[in-house]
Amino acid sequence: MTDPTTSSQPSPAGVEPGTWERIVAQNPEHPRNYAERFRRMAAEGADLLGEARFVDTMAPRGARILDAGCGPGRHASWLAQRGHDVVGVDLDPTLIEIAGQEAPGPRYVVQDLTLLDLPAQGISEPFDVILCAGNAIAFPAPSSRPRILANLARHLAPEGRCVIGFGAGRGYEFSDFLDQAAAGGLELQLGLSTWDLKPFREDSDFLVAVFGRAR
Repeated sequence: MTDPTTSSQPSPAGVEPGTWERIVAQNPEHPRNYAERFRRMAAEGADLLGEARFVDTMAPRGARILDAGCGPGRHASWLAQRGHDVVGVDLDPTLIEIAGQEAPGPRYVVQDLTLLDLPAQGISEPFDVILCAGNAIAFPAPSSRPRILANLARHLAPEGRCVIGFGAGRGYEFSDFLDQAAAGGLELQLGLSTWDLKPFREDSDFLVAVFGRAR
């Protein structure tokens, strides 16, 4: 059986498998277990919507919002319930199936962010806000990350903002991430260390980066 921590064989689409794909290849039930974990946390009263509230605060009413790496759809659905026009994208078809059943409101699309092309899906308008939460930017293979950042920039409206949050210790140095975001057409506007607006410091173990499109 393939070791999910070491496999680096390219997929048929020419995209190097990331952490998520390798884990699912070894354990096909992982997406359903992942969704069940968050159901349990919600039932126990955990606050799972800080990222969505953050985005709602910065978004104009009725904004077009992309949840990039939406998983089972909790952020996307909450934002849709507040009147936003939301699209959720994830590479895992099981998670998108669960989102469609349990988190109604958005339009959900199965697509790898490395190959993100929503106009080809009939979704041609750019987005006012793009959210990429849940460490989703750190799951793809290193070769995919610059492509993903450039794709997000291309899907962003001229005055839109892209918000990406992930933790340290996941094989993606913050400095490399910021350099690759700039190279992909994203201009850093604000750096925070939490979704509740604490400032980012050199020793912070989490980064919430707010970008605009580079001029």
